[in-house]
Amino acid sequence: MKPWIANVSQAMFDLNQRTPPTLCRASIFSWTMTLIDSLFPSRCEKPICSLDAWQTRFQDLDERLHSILQDLDWQTQDTWDSTCEAFFSYLPSCKHQLDQDAQFFLEQDPAANSVQEVVLCYPGFYALAIHRVAHKLYEMNVPLLPRVLSEFAHEKTGIDIHPGAQVDCPLFIDHGTGIVIGETAIVGHHVKIFQGVTLGAPSVKRNLRGKKRHPTIGNQVVLYANATILGGDTHIGDGTIVGGSAWITDSVPAGSRVLANLPN
Repeated sequence: MKPWIANVSQAMFDLNQRTPPTLCRASIFSWTMTLIDSLFPSRCEKPICSLDAWQTRFQDLDERLHSILQDLDWQTQDTWDSTCEAFFSYLPSCKHQLDQDAQFFLEQDPAANSVQEVVLCYPGFYALAIHRVAHKLYEMNVPLLPRVLSEFAHEKTGIDIHPGAQVDCPLFIDHGTGIVIGETAIVGHHVKIFQGVTLGAPSVKRNLRGKKRHPTIGNQVVLYANATILGGDTHIGDGTIVGGSAWITDSVPAGSRVLANLPN
């Protein structure tokens, strides 16, 4: 063996003894995709045609989630059992929400030809589906796993939705690339968000942890491309239309029209 291989191997071995155990991202990604496919069987490689097949699938998903929670070294077996039961019991409600989201996508986008096209092809819907799963895990105080899921969507679509964000149903995300929705953001129902929109904080400071840092978006609001809305006290009233590239740090009353103040 070359001396440098022995030296580097020993150094890395020693360093990694002092780090916490890590999750297997590949295993989590596989579990996540199986879960999303279960919510929309048209995505599955093989059709799920019988009750027995559904039971087998959810038995497998349950065992794999138990394994992930165990790898997290979080809580105890009893907590894993109750967490899995509560999470999987949420899925029919999650499916209902996502069906509404998909229908809203179809109604808003003239380029969409069917709900199936939305489910199979739209990056905004993919990111939203993963968010609705990740947000439930976040609400249940499961550590790290919700962020791993949200990063799967972020990496694939360029849409960055923190799992803590409260997103009502339905929501339409068009194109989506560059959208950022922060941890304490609240988004109402029938909202339309275009690419490049940021729902962010005016500054990033550690002492703001646990405080409302991101804006609240009312119902039936339209946020056009590259609009930036900042601040935990900023509220965009119902029915407001925010134009492209607008910069907002103060609340806006319902029914407003906000345009960017661009130089000539």
